[in-house]
Amino acid sequence: MIAGLTRLLTWLSPAYPVGAFSYSHGIEWAVETGRVVTWQQAADYIATVLVDGAGWNDSILLAEAHRATEMGDWPAVDHLIDLGAAWRSTSETALESRQQGKAFLDITRKTWPDPALEALAGLVDGRPLAYPIALGVAAAPHLPLAVMLPAYLTAFAGNLISAAVRLVPLGQTDGQRIQASLEKKIAEVAHEASLASLDDLGSAAPLLDIASMAHETQHTRLFRS
Repeated sequence: MIAGLTRLLTWLSPAYPVGAFSYSHGIEWAVETGRVVTWQQAADYIATVLVDGAGWNDSILLAEAHRATEMGDWPAVDHLIDLGAAWRSTSETALESRQQGKAFLDITRKTWPDPALEALAGLVDGRPLAYPIALGVAAAPHLPLAVMLPAYLTAFAGNLISAAVRLVPLGQTDGQRIQASLEKKIAEVAHEASLASLDDLGSAAPLLDIASMAHETQHTRLFRS
């Protein structure tokens, strides 16, 4: 368990080379247009991503990938690969997920070889791979889902907080205020996603989608989404 937890902390660290630091999930556009100018507004934006946007769908995909890998159900993982490619509503957020998924699989196969990762690589065969599916498969042989889900959501939120701190800009203390304010929501989403099924996939955050689409044509951009 300790070895698995250490590995997970490494995988979810900002230093792990998946490029998570280069995505803002539309926050850059929201800041430029004056919709996010305080730490509380940034917290509300990120909470919406977690509860009603990609955070919720990603959590279900991760949980399903984790369970399927534990059972050795590779046809189910194969189905998830196709499904995961369809559950981002804009080109930039789709890029955000599949680029991180590919980078994670590539670097993790080289540094922590594992039969599950080799099986996943064989299934992918050039298709887009959503990041949470790659994480779910990688973690299944080593860590329980109850640990994996809140850890993933905390790291996901942390990347967006880091983007907001740089973009608004906010001080480091305000960044930690955002993180603290999201604790309860992260726990709730993780718990609910662990009990959910693929039938529960869905999002209801149209303004997040608008922010992402508008970011594609933003004149000056620091982030890729």
